[in-house]
Amino acid sequence: MSTKPTTTDLEWTELDQRAVDTARVLAADAVQKVGNGHPGTAMSLAPAAYTLFQKVMRHDPADADWVGRDRFVLSAGHSSLTLYTQLYLAGFGLELDDLKAFRTWGSKTPGHPEYGHTTGVETTTGPLGQGVANAVGMAMAARYERGLFDPEAPEGESPFDHFIFAIAGDGCLQEGISAEASSLAGHQKLGNLVLLWDDNHISIEGDTETAVSEDVAKRYEAYGWHVQRIAPKPDGDLDPHAIYNAVQAAKAVTDKPSFIAMRSIIAWPAPNAQNTEAAHGSALGDDEVAATKRVLGFDPEQSFEVSDAVLNHTREALERGRQAKAEWEKSFQEWRNNNAERAAEFDRIAAGELPKGWEEKLPVFEAGKGVATRAASGKVLQSLGAVIPELWGGSADLAGSNNTTIDKTSSFLPADNPLPEADPYGRTIHFGIREHSMAAEMNGIALHGNTRIYGGTFLVFSDYMRNAVRLSALMHVPVTYVWTHDSIGLGEDGPTHQPVEHLATLRAIPGLNVVRPADANETAIAWREILKRWTKVFGKGAPHGLALTRQGVPTYEANEDTAKGGYVLFEAEGGAPEVILIATGSEVHVAVGARERLQAEGVPTRVVSMPSVEWFEEQDQGYRESVLLPSVKARVAVEAGIGLTWHKYVGDAGRIVSLEHFGASADGKVLFEEFGFTAENVAAVAKESIAAAQR
Repeated sequence: MSTKPTTTDLEWTELDQRAVDTARVLAADAVQKVGNGHPGTAMSLAPAAYTLFQKVMRHDPADADWVGRDRFVLSAGHSSLTLYTQLYLAGFGLELDDLKAFRTWGSKTPGHPEYGHTTGVETTTGPLGQGVANAVGMAMAARYERGLFDPEAPEGESPFDHFIFAIAGDGCLQEGISAEASSLAGHQKLGNLVLLWDDNHISIEGDTETAVSEDVAKRYEAYGWHVQRIAPKPDGDLDPHAIYNAVQAAKAVTDKPSFIAMRSIIAWPAPNAQNTEAAHGSALGDDEVAATKRVLGFDPEQSFEVSDAVLNHTREALERGRQAKAEWEKSFQEWRNNNAERAAEFDRIAAGELPKGWEEKLPVFEAGKGVATRAASGKVLQSLGAVIPELWGGSADLAGSNNTTIDKTSSFLPADNPLPEADPYGRTIHFGIREHSMAAEMNGIALHGNTRIYGGTFLVFSDYMRNAVRLSALMHVPVTYVWTHDSIGLGEDGPTHQPVEHLATLRAIPGLNVVRPADANETAIAWREILKRWTKVFGKGAPHGLALTRQGVPTYEANEDTAKGGYVLFEAEGGAPEVILIATGSEVHVAVGARERLQAEGVPTRVVSMPSVEWFEEQDQGYRESVLLPSVKARVAVEAGIGLTWHKYVGDAGRIVSLEHFGASADGKVLFEEFGFTAENVAAVAKESIAAAQR
């Protein structure tokens, strides 16, 4: 079916206008009832949101996850009622009682939209600008998905063609993440992306003249976007005809993302609150709500007033959705009939299954050889890339260091890019030096569905990404972060590039699995486990962060218990263990060296490699205690970072060999020596722990 824009003029009736005004009073009432929230933007944006949900977007409220749907992202997540009122009116499952329960315990209408919590919410938004980057990621994923299944179809004629719509506010576009994402979108020429900007000139501190003076539309022109400005109606209200026409024009521009600047008046038409900062984040007050209702022709004595005529009219979206889906399914079936192999691939990928025999492609590394885990990860990606076509990703301009290039001959770039490997459906993404937006774009890619995404940078730069990583965990989104140069072992670049607190603080994010493999074989098994755990089912999926070494580390025999997060790498000899050494990553071989010293002195010593604390904690108590024997109180944890993670594992008699300060600029081996990450020092600390345990 075609996704090309229609040329029919917008049909706008009195019932449509009444529905828009109903959305406005519902927003005012919902905030007034709970006593807090953001009514003003939801009131002024109602014509734009209604036009998208009722007149423009292809969706089926009865099947919110329909693969052929357009996507909608409300980047200005504080204005969640902008979305909730449209989900209610169109019949996505929200009802009037849900709006009455806005921002209260257990409701389907939390303060900011939450993915997996409310049907029709495509992504969790709140931190401003995240939604812009999510939408860019969705647009990238839509293009890659088309390349997987229907690359030869004419423009706009594939069942996999659809649009990503987003609404952003002034705050979204002030945040740096939106600039990063918008720059990439322009470079990628994402013609399936339409961003509407609520240009209301108001933020919490008042008129945006307090902080912003650039011409935002010109900025988007410079990014390479198709830009339109639409004026409000003479009374100040947004003009649905102008919005509709601008969206149709945007859809017709297929070689650029589109930016529509909508000049609006916050809280329109509240007689006293409109165009004030108070209307941004505070209830209007009973008197102002009543006055607004009088202006709009509603009964000021009634709350949450919705006429049957309005609801019957807006719920016609259910029938339109059914028809749109039925039409799409005809074209989808035609595609299936003509593409049997691709259809089988689609079914496999949509089911979250991996190709048969994929695990056999995983490399096994020879024990004894020194291999950097970043290099091992790169070999894994190149091995799996040939058999898992939905796996794709790249780096924030550090591919050569992160080893994230899955295919050197295929770069995800528009066809007219001058690079010879440019391919609009390419495997390798060049995110550019834009770590924060990369992480949020990866969230958008994963949320879109039908692909598996990873992205890399140095572990120290996870600081730039943290907000988006946190949202990955909050949404249970199965993205994979490839963080290399994971300790002082990276060497001469010095303390600005040497992560110290990062492993502990990332482990503090609920739902994020941090995996720091000890060697090449643990790296391969870790990748296998991450791919096996991939699921987009809310509450079951999880993001993973791989922390990988720059420097070479010894390779040990592969151990399947790597997937359990912690296991006995070397058992004590000559009796029951007197001490247990626990280590991760590049410090495992230091612990192994310490064991050799202790064993030579007649001290039976067990070495536990614990690549993932989170995976280890998932195991039953019996397994955990078989690895960390409760009877052995002498324990030493070894990790080249702050030791916050390890206190619970070493106990009162235990010791931690950690780094409680920043690093320095010198060769990594020198730094390990200077800061005590040596077999000699770990053995000495182990003796201290044994003595403490005996006391």
